[in-house]
Amino acid sequence: MNEPADITERQVAAVPRTTDGDGTPVPQRLLAAATRLFAGQGYDRTSVQEIVEAAGVTKGALYHYFGSKDDLLHEVYARVLRVQQERLDAFADADEPVAKRLRDAAADVVVTTIENLDDAMIFFRSMHHLSPEKNKQVRAERRRYHERFRALIEEGQKEGVFSDATPADLVVDYHFGSVHHLSTWYRPNGPLSPQQVADHLADLLLRALRP
Repeated sequence: MNEPADITERQVAAVPRTTDGDGTPVPQRLLAAATRLFAGQGYDRTSVQEIVEAAGVTKGALYHYFGSKDDLLHEVYARVLRVQQERLDAFADADEPVAKRLRDAAADVVVTTIENLDDAMIFFRSMHHLSPEKNKQVRAERRRYHERFRALIEEGQKEGVFSDATPADLVVDYHFGSVHHLSTWYRPNGPLSPQQVADHLADLLLRALRP
């Protein structure tokens, strides 16, 4: 007579929880655990079992929300890029002179990268582990960001505010080369705050663009 109740309990247990005991969403717990492990021991040396144990959830929960470890790696990067894209769009659309819009955008990408340094380090160290499909998707997402940033440079060049001696594509590579290199040297306990680093790099970019 108790069998129907037992089946119901098993069915309920099989449904992934949406939050943990303190109300943190399970996807957020999984991402936090994956980020710590990927940063500490590398993507390829981290197992799915280690991730779910660190997050305090089941494998079923991971596969319900992300599908694979590959999906987790992609999301580690994509969540930061989404924020950066939204902020870049806001700077680019602001009613400000193009030089200010570009400087604000150039500084912001530095600050947001430093604030998510583990994510940046994981991604650039582990991007080659992504599936071809995910790799293509990531490149498209990055390309959209870089194209919006480049459009600000081209706008300033057309207006004569910026020098057009250097192609805009190379200017973009110049700035983002510095941004991508941050994870190799920046330390939170170092002499410069994230904003100070951002100001220095943004000023370098604007000086390089002077007519």
